Amino acid sequence: MKKHIPTQLIIGLGILLVGGGIVGGEYLLVKWYPKHKEAVEKETLAPTSYKNDSLGFEMQVAAGLNEKAESFSGGVRIFSPRLWTTGPSITITSQPNLDKSDDFTPQELAIWQTDGVQHNLWRYDYEHTQINDRNAVLIWQYKNHAMMLTARVISPDHIVEANCTPGSADEILYMEACKESVLTIKVAGPPSPQAQPPTPGVIDIGPTPSSVKH
Repeated sequence: MKKHIPTQLIIGLGILLVGGGIVGGEYLLVKWYPKHKEAVEKETLAPTSYKNDSLGFEMQVAAGLNEKAESFSGGVRIFSPRLWTTGPSITITSQPNLDKSDDFTPQELAIWQTDGVQHNLWRYDYEHTQINDRNAVLIWQYKNHAMMLTARVISPDHIVEANCTPGSADEILYMEACKESVLTIKVAGPPSPQAQPPTPGVIDIGPTPSSVKH
């Protein structure tokens, strides 16, 4: 005669397996995942040195952005490639400052400040600030299906522009990587003695998502 496994034993084993799965899931959520997330953030944001004498700047690029670099005329693209999606990247260009000014013109600043309203740009933020004792502007905007942070930094010799985007990667983490990276830009050239700290704060002048017409 064939021996049958008691129904109670089967039920008990099922309960044990389900309970073990729940306990294991709780461990992953409560213990392992926060530590894993913290490690990933730390690794992604770790600064790596980059210097380009021909373009007249140096900076600390977040490691999560800095896997490959491709130079082109007047600039360089630093990026972290992905197999099936668009990876995070930062593209830096440099041009001579022909009039040797140490700040952008009022007309340029006015255009950048009002672009969000004039062109109905979603999630557009603007800030006139300083980066390593150089006058600079920071612009956040949603472009090409992803957020982008643009930094423009001016010295008497060079005007450097950096465009950084997370692509399809984690927006919050990689926008932080973008910001931490561009805030380290050091532009070559003589000091900018007339640079004055602008009023701190970010001006949100773009339309809110609810006001965008579809």
